[in-house]
Amino acid sequence: MTRLYNFCAGPAALPLPVLEQARDEITDWHGKGLSIMEMSHRSKEFVAVAAQAEQDLRDLLKIPANYKVLFMQGGAHSQFSMVPMNLLRGGKKADYIVTGQWSKKAVGEAKRYADVHIAASTEGNNFTSVPAQHELDLSADAAYVHYCPNETIGGVKFDYIPDVGDKVLVADYSSSILSEPIDVSKFGLIYAGAQKNIGPAGICVVIVREDLLGDTLPGTPTMFDYKVCADNDSMYNTPPTYSWYLAGLVFQWLKAQGGVEGIAVVNHRKAAKLYDYIDNSGFYANPVVKNNRSIMNVPFTLQDAALDKTFLAESEAAGLLNLAGHRSVGGMRASIYNAVSEEAVDALIAFMADFAKRHG
Repeated sequence: MTRLYNFCAGPAALPLPVLEQARDEITDWHGKGLSIMEMSHRSKEFVAVAAQAEQDLRDLLKIPANYKVLFMQGGAHSQFSMVPMNLLRGGKKADYIVTGQWSKKAVGEAKRYADVHIAASTEGNNFTSVPAQHELDLSADAAYVHYCPNETIGGVKFDYIPDVGDKVLVADYSSSILSEPIDVSKFGLIYAGAQKNIGPAGICVVIVREDLLGDTLPGTPTMFDYKVCADNDSMYNTPPTYSWYLAGLVFQWLKAQGGVEGIAVVNHRKAAKLYDYIDNSGFYANPVVKNNRSIMNVPFTLQDAALDKTFLAESEAAGLLNLAGHRSVGGMRASIYNAVSEEAVDALIAFMADFAKRHG
C-alpha cells in the first residue's frame, strides 16, 4: 500500500501511527475479544479511554480546572446554535467578528436567537485580513463576543486574541486547535470540530468555563444544553465512541511530538517555507495580508487560472491529493495540519516549482 500526501481541509490527514494502532486494535481491543466500536460506552474500559482522552487534551492545552471539556456531536455547525442558546443567559445581544465564510455562517445561525451586532467585518477586502483591535466596535450590552481565529476557506488567521473586557469571548477553533499554544483562560468557550487536528469527523470538542453552564434559552433541546452534557460526562446519550477513541490516540501521538509547543515549531516551519516559495515564485500568489496568514490553510492562485485543471490533474498524478480551493473562492489550497508531514510540504513545493518551470 502506498500512502499519498493528503492536503484535504477536512476530513483531514491523520497521523500514520494512529491509523496503524487503530488497525491493529480494530477487531480485538487490548485482548477483550471485541472492537472498541462494539463496546458499551458505559463499560469501565471505554469510560477509562474517554477519561484518558480528556486528561490528555487538558494536559496539551493546559486547560484550567474551572473549565469543563465536552465531547459532543453535530460538529461546529451545531455549535453555531448552541452558543447563543447557552450563553445569552438572559441577554439579547451578541457581538460577532466576521472574517470569512465560517464566521458568516455562525452569524446566520445566531440571528435565529439573538440580536447580532457585527463588531467588525473584513468582507470588504474579500476576507484577506482581520480587523485590528482598535477597529472592533464592541457593544456594551453584548452577552458574548464570537470570532473565528482561523478561517479554513480563506486561510486567514488572527495574530492576536481580541480584548473584549469583561465580556465572554467565544472562539471557533475548528481548523487551528492544537496547532500552537493558546491561553484558554482568556476564553469563556472554545469549540472545535474534530476533523482537522483532533481526529476523524463525528466529535466536536467544547471547552467551557463552569460559571457559564445552565440558564439556557427557553425551549433549548436537552441535547443542546452544555450543563446536561457536563453533568453526564459527555454521555447523556451514546456518544460517537470510535471517534472519541481515535481522538484520544491523536492526543497521545501529539504528546509524543513534544506537545502543542513541539508541533508548533514544525507547523511554523512548514508554513514559512511554503509561503516563502509562493511569494518568490513569480507564478503563484497568496492574497492574505502577511500578518494574518494561516499556518494551517494556505490558499494560492496560479498566474493563469486556465491552468488550474491541469495543475490539479498533474498534482494528483504526482501523489498530492485534495489541493483544489473551496468552491466559493476557487484557486488552490493546501491544508497543512499537524498530521501533514514536512516531507509532504517539501514534495508540494518541488511539484509547484516543476509545474511553474514547465508552464510559466
